[in-house]
Amino acid sequence: MLNTITFRRTVLGGVAALALAVSAPLAQADHIKTGGDLRVAVNLLLAEHVHLAAAATGWAMMGMNRNFKAAAGALDANSVDLANAIGLVYGDGARDAFLPLWRKHIGFFVDYTTATIKGSKSGRDKAVADLMDYARDFGAFLNSANPNLPADAVEALVKEHAVTLAAVVDAQANQDWPKAYELQRKAAAHMQMISDALAGAIVKQFPDRFGG
Repeated sequence: MLNTITFRRTVLGGVAALALAVSAPLAQADHIKTGGDLRVAVNLLLAEHVHLAAAATGWAMMGMNRNFKAAAGALDANSVDLANAIGLVYGDGARDAFLPLWRKHIGFFVDYTTATIKGSKSGRDKAVADLMDYARDFGAFLNSANPNLPADAVEALVKEHAVTLAAVVDAQANQDWPKAYELQRKAAAHMQMISDALAGAIVKQFPDRFGG
C-alpha cells in the first residue's frame, strides 16, 4: 500500500515546483504587457497560494516539521511574488504595504491550523474572527488603491477564501485526504474569482498600460 505521507509529498511537491516555475517569471515586468498577461499571472499566483498553503497545513497536521517549513518557505516566496506584481502596477510603496498585510492572513491560517491540532475551539473561533476582520481591512486596502474594486465585494471574496481553505484544514485534520484534495481544488478555483476581479479592475484603471 502506498504510504499516505509519501504520496502527499510527491504530489504536492510536484504541484508546488510546477507552479513556482510557471508563475514566478510572470511576476516580472517584461512578462506583463497586456490585460491577458496580467490576468494569467495573478490567476497562477493566487492558485499557487492555495496549493502551497494546503501543503503547509497538511504537513503541520502530520507533524512533519521539516516539510512544513519547506512548504511555508515556498508559500512566503509566493507572497513576495504577489507583492512584486502589485508593485509593478502601483509602485514600491504599495508593494511594501501589501506584503505584510497579505502575510497577516497567512498567520491567521497558521493560528487556525494550530488550534485545530490542539483541539481548541476557542482558538479556532478566534482565528476565524481574525480572518473575517482581515477580509474587511483587505477590501478597504484594495479599494483605496483602485476604486473599481468595491470594498464590500472584495471583503466577500476574501471571506469565501478563508472559508474554503479552512474547510481544507478541517478535512486534513480528519485525515480525509480525498475530501481534502477535492476541497483544495475548489479553494484554488475560487481564487480565480478574486484574480479576475483584480486584474479586470487594474486594466480598467490603466487601459493605456494593459491593452488587449
